[in-house]
Amino acid sequence: MPEKKLIMVPGPTNVPDRVMRAMMKPMISHRSEEFRVLYRELTGNLKYLFQTRGDVYVLASSGTGGVECAVSNIVDPGDKVLVPVFGLFSERLKESVKRRGGEVIELSLEWGDAPSVEQISQVLDCTEDLKAIAIVYNETSTGVTVRDLPKIAEEAKRRGILLLVDAVSILGGDKLPVDDWQIDICVTGSQKCLACPPGLALISVSDDAWNLIEETSRPFYYDLVQMRRFNEKYETPFTPALPLLYALDEALRMIREEGLENRFRRHRICSEAFYNAIEDMGLNPIPIKEEYRSNTVIAFRRPEEVDGATVRRLMDERYGVVIAGGAGKMKGEAFRIGCMGIVSPAEVIQTVIALREALIDQGFKLDVGSGLEAALKTFNNYNYKI
Repeated sequence: MPEKKLIMVPGPTNVPDRVMRAMMKPMISHRSEEFRVLYRELTGNLKYLFQTRGDVYVLASSGTGGVECAVSNIVDPGDKVLVPVFGLFSERLKESVKRRGGEVIELSLEWGDAPSVEQISQVLDCTEDLKAIAIVYNETSTGVTVRDLPKIAEEAKRRGILLLVDAVSILGGDKLPVDDWQIDICVTGSQKCLACPPGLALISVSDDAWNLIEETSRPFYYDLVQMRRFNEKYETPFTPALPLLYALDEALRMIREEGLENRFRRHRICSEAFYNAIEDMGLNPIPIKEEYRSNTVIAFRRPEEVDGATVRRLMDERYGVVIAGGAGKMKGEAFRIGCMGIVSPAEVIQTVIALREALIDQGFKLDVGSGLEAALKTFNNYNYKI
C-alpha cells in the first residue's frame, strides 16, 4: 500500500476512517426493503444538508455529471440561458448549455472577479425570453465565491426565471440554504466538502423547477422525472453505486452530529488561518476582493521566483502534503488548497509548514516563523485547539 498522505487539493478530500469502513458492508439488492430503509434515511439527511423540503437525488457520477443532469433537464435547443463566466468551471457550465443546443447569454468577467446582482440585472433588462440563469457559486479554479447569490436568486424569482446553481465545491462547507435562498436546482459532489469518496453527485429540485423539467425533452439516464417516480418508493431507476451510498450515509451522519453551523464555522476559521498565513508569507490570493474569497478553496498566485510544479513535488515527496496547481488559463501560475471536508487546525498547520518549507527549498526568502505564526495566531484568536 502507498504511504498515506495529506490530500489538500480541492477534491477529492481526506475521508474519515468510519466513512471508508462503511463501504465494506455487504451488498444488498437495490430493489429490497433493506435498500429502501437505507435510501429513506439517506434522503432525509440530504434534505438537512441542502436545507430544503424539496426533492433530492443521488446520481452515480462526478459533480460534472450532476451539472450535466441539471442542464439537460431544463434546456431544450434554442432556450436562452444566462451564464456568468469567471473561471474554468463556469466555462464548463457554459459549454454544457451549448452542447444541449441552448443559446448562451454570457456575462464575461475577469478571472478572480465575481458576478454581482447589479450586473445580472443589467443583462436581464436587455434580454427577452430568458429561461434560466446557470451560475457557479464557488469557482474552484480561482477560489471565488459569489457572495451576491442570495440577491441574484431573489432577482431571478421576481422575474420568473429558473436558477440553477453549481455548488460542487462549497455545499456543506459554507452557507447555502436552498429553500431560504429560493434556489431551483442545486448540485454538489460527494468528494468535496462532504468528505466522502468520489463518484456521487447530489441534486435538489424545487417545485418551480418541476414545471419546466416536465416540459423539457429529457435524456434517458439523467431523466429527473423518472428519478422522481422511483424516489416515491425510495428506489433508484438504475443500479446505484451501493458502496458509495453506504459511505455517503455515514458522511451525512457525521455532518448531522457536528451540525451545519458548526461545520460552516470550522471551514471559515480554517480558511482565515490559510489566508493569513499565505499573506504573511508575501503570497497573493487570486480573488480580486477580499469578500470574494472562498472558505473552501484557497487559491493564490505563484511567486515569480519559484517553479510551481517543483514546489508541489517537494511538498508531496518531502513533506507528505498534496496541493493543486492552477487550472485552465491559470495553469502553472497558481496554487490551490482544498479547505474542505474534515479540515481542522492540524491539517492547516501541516499544510502551511509543508508549503513554507518547499518554498524555502526553492530559494524563496521567508522570515523565521512567517506563515506558521500567522496561522497559529488565527486559531488562538478563536480559542481553537491546535
